[in-house]
Parts: sequence; C-alpha cells; structure tokens
Amino acid sequence: MKKIFISSDHAGFNLKEKIKKKFSKKYMFLDLGTNSSIISVNYPDFAHKLCKKVGINNKNMGILVCGSGVGMSMAANRHKKIRAAVCYSVKNTKLSRLHNNANIITLGSRLTKKNIAFKCVETFINTKFEGGRHKKRLKKI
Repeated sequence: MKKIFISSDHAGFNLKEKIKKKFSKKYMFLDLGTNSSIISVNYPDFAHKLCKKVGINNKNMGILVCGSGVGMSMAANRHKKIRAAVCYSVKNTKLSRLHNNANIITLGSRLTKKNIAFKCVETFINTKFEGGRHKKRLKKI
C-alpha cells in the first residue's frame, strides 16, 4: 500500500479528512496535522513539517490543503527537493506530474469542490513523470 504524507491548516482540515476517508482503502496516509478546523494555525508550520518528510526520499509524495492552496505551495517550494503544485483541475494536475514531476499537490479547500479535489488526488498519485525533454528543464530549477 502506497504511503502518502498529508497535512493541512485549519481551513483545509475538513477536506483533508474527506480525502483520507475516500482513499483509505487504497493508500496509507501519514497525517502530520492539524487536527481541528476550529483552532487557527499557521499554514507554513504544517507545510515545512510535511516537506521535511517528503524530501527524504524521491519516491515520497505529499498532499497539502489550505484555503487557497497557494500559501502551502509557496511555503513548500522553499525546500530543496520539493516541487509543489497548486492543482485545481485534472488537466493541470496531470501536467504537474508528467512535465514537472511534482511531488506535492496543494489544494484549496475554499476554491475546489470536493469531487474535483478527489479526482485531482487520484490523478496526482497515479500519474508518472514523463522524463525526456522535461528532465533537463527540472535540473534548471
């Protein structure tokens, strides 16, 4: 069973929990918090925590959820070996993996409908990096 790190801030907590429930039979989630939608927290704390885990091994993947997906993405992309993509459609999710070899998907709970988020997560996990001409571009990052 594939292990996936997952984390959110208070705004993303409910969507994070729905993702875990929806995919719990297919994937093992290692939840790094937060544990409430009521207690306000700082999203960078949770992004940094997850990035430290994902960056250890190039096979690791992560899911970050906040209100827009943007804040988590900005915090995550400060880390070496991390390529976080804000995903809002199946097409941009697929391209983030095929062309950019993203290892973290960030979702905006306030901007993305639950069923679209589920499709994005499934696409992200199951799409492989295309390599080829994209490999040399990634080295420039």
